[in-house]
This record gives sequence, structure tokens and C-alpha cells, in this order.
Amino acid sequence: GGPGVKNCIADVLPILAKMLENMKAEPLHLCHRLDKETTGVMVLARSKEVAERIRLLFKTRQVEKIYWAISLGDPDPAEGIVEIPIVEKEVRSHQSHYKMTLAPNYRLSPEDGKVVKIRKNRNAESAVTRYRLLASSSACSLLELQPVTGVKHQIRVHLAYGLGCPILGDHKYSHWSKLAPQKLPEITLKRLKLEQSKARHLPLHLHAHRLSLPLGERIDLVCKPPLFFQKTLKQLELDVAKD
Repeated sequence: GGPGVKNCIADVLPILAKMLENMKAEPLHLCHRLDKETTGVMVLARSKEVAERIRLLFKTRQVEKIYWAISLGDPDPAEGIVEIPIVEKEVRSHQSHYKMTLAPNYRLSPEDGKVVKIRKNRNAESAVTRYRLLASSSACSLLELQPVTGVKHQIRVHLAYGLGCPILGDHKYSHWSKLAPQKLPEITLKRLKLEQSKARHLPLHLHAHRLSLPLGERIDLVCKPPLFFQKTLKQLELDVAKD
């Protein structure tokens, strides 16, 4: 759902229920959100009670979420935690628009290079993302990501602005002030058999790979990356050990 979304998953839930059961089936219930451009695991419940129980697990951060992303560049260090608050800001340019961005608590003073505490932005939300490099090739990386918090566009912002490794196909967060297609390295274009002028058609390579729910016993839900993601892995020679 959300503003500007034409095809909303909530609209297809009654149809999906009928396909799974029969014409008398009750509609399914959404348990959490997934960004419209993100692929992967989505949890639906058959009853309202179970849906509310699972929603509470998400709200209280008891669900372990593992994502895969193909990013431009390699994160340094190769494994770590990004813990930088995030806030929504207006981008003032010839086309004004809004973006999520970092709201760090500290900065380096340009005068003497000392660490200075910044006054806290009251709209900023705390955001924590664990990351780990799985493979790198062709000026790109395959990353495993675990968002500990659930702030809007958190993984995309932490990778692009925190680590300087925007997600492949993330045209929104590859720049700050302009709305333009992502600029790709020559080697990446060559491997993808793509011209820069066609880069705008590249989809976001962010995939919800696994969700782990503590429902009495722990339930692991795993979803293979979609075909376009698998094809990109092959073209970029990003070999991942079988999970």
C-alpha cells in the first residue's frame, strides 16, 4: 500500500484466498509491509487473531529478517553494523521531492577535525542494520543484511549514504539532489550487457530472503531470489555459497 501505489497487495488477498482454498474462503490478512520494489518473503495469516499475534512480533522486533542485496562497490569493513538514525527530508532542487536520509548524532568539525555532537532531530528514528559481504565481483557486491529496526527505506539509506554502496537499481538513493537513473561502472554495464542510457530500467536488487518467526517453535520462511536477481548474480559472477 501507501501513497501513489497502483497495485496494492491488499486488493488481491481475497482472490489469493480463493485460489488457495475454495470460493467460500475468508480473505487473508497482511501481517507486515514490504517496500513495493522489494521482492521476497511476505507473511499472510488465515485468521485475524494470528495476524495480530504476528504483527506484534514484528512491532516488538522479535522477527529475524535476512535480506540479500546486490550493491555497487564493496563495503569497508566487509562486515559490521550501521547504527545511524534516519529522518525524512525535503530535497530542494528543480523538482522538489522527499527522501529518507541520515541524521547522525556526531560530525567532524571542519575547523579542527574534532568530533562534535549534533543537536538531535526530534523526527529522526533510530535505525540499526547488520551487514555481511557474501561475494564481490564486477565492481559490485552481494550482501546479507539484517535490519534490527524497521524504518522506512532503512537498508537502502544505510547502504547508499552510510556505506557508500547503493543497491543496484536504486535510482532514488544513488543521488541526493537529482531524480536520475543510477550511474553504473563500465565493468558492470559490460557484464550486464547494458548501456548507461538504459540503466533506468534496472529493477531494485533487494530481496527479503528469510524471515524467522518465534511462534512456539521458530518458523523459518525462505524465498529464493526472483529470476532477474539470479540472472544478475550470474552475469556479474557473484558466486554465493549455498545457504
